[in-house]
Amino acid sequence: MNYKIAVCDDSAPDRTFLSNLVKNWAQTHGHHVQLLEFVSAENFLFFYEEEKDFDILLLDIEMNGMDGVTMAKKIRRENQTVQIIFITGYSDYISEGYEVAALHYLMKPVKEEKLMDVLSRAAEKISRNEKVLYLEISGEMVILPVYQIRYAEVSGNYVTIHGLEDYTVKMALGNLEKELDERFYRMGRSFLVNLTSIRRVTKKQVFLDDHTVLPLPRGAYNGINRAIIQMR
Repeated sequence: MNYKIAVCDDSAPDRTFLSNLVKNWAQTHGHHVQLLEFVSAENFLFFYEEEKDFDILLLDIEMNGMDGVTMAKKIRRENQTVQIIFITGYSDYISEGYEVAALHYLMKPVKEEKLMDVLSRAAEKISRNEKVLYLEISGEMVILPVYQIRYAEVSGNYVTIHGLEDYTVKMALGNLEKELDERFYRMGRSFLVNLTSIRRVTKKQVFLDDHTVLPLPRGAYNGINRAIIQMR
């Protein structure tokens, strides 16, 4: 699995130590991680405005400026799926973690075995809590669970995402593809389809479970069938 993980701590040695443990965990369990380090809560939140697709946050509580709990509360206002793990040298803050549904508190100095266990628990929860897309439409933020997407199609500079509702956003289909996961298959230049929504494939068409029929590009028949078999 792929995970986007942030380590936020105003201590450089602690950031390096935690990052190395995360890399060890990923290597041990066969995961791929995109790991980013942040020196403060403010630094993270500035970055978060543009990229909200984090899966796991390792947050120091006692930081200069904004503390980790306050930062977590800001994130929870719009994101209920990201897994938050607090790192602290004091037990006084534990009760505050309930407000932000923190997965766990780890006391400093962090023990590798304990962090490995907590990261694995986070991964299990992520597999249950479906990843979501954040779409800005008409000045509003729409949170769209990925599993609800049946397919997406491009028209000019716009992509229409078909889920329980249809959402049209100005973006490249390739950029949307990067935000999705292995459930989605690229059909030529025009379509991304959720493999779990496919009910039948012919040489020229793909039939979805909602009776939508999509054109299958020439030469794509074998590739999409292999992808379906590997998925299921």
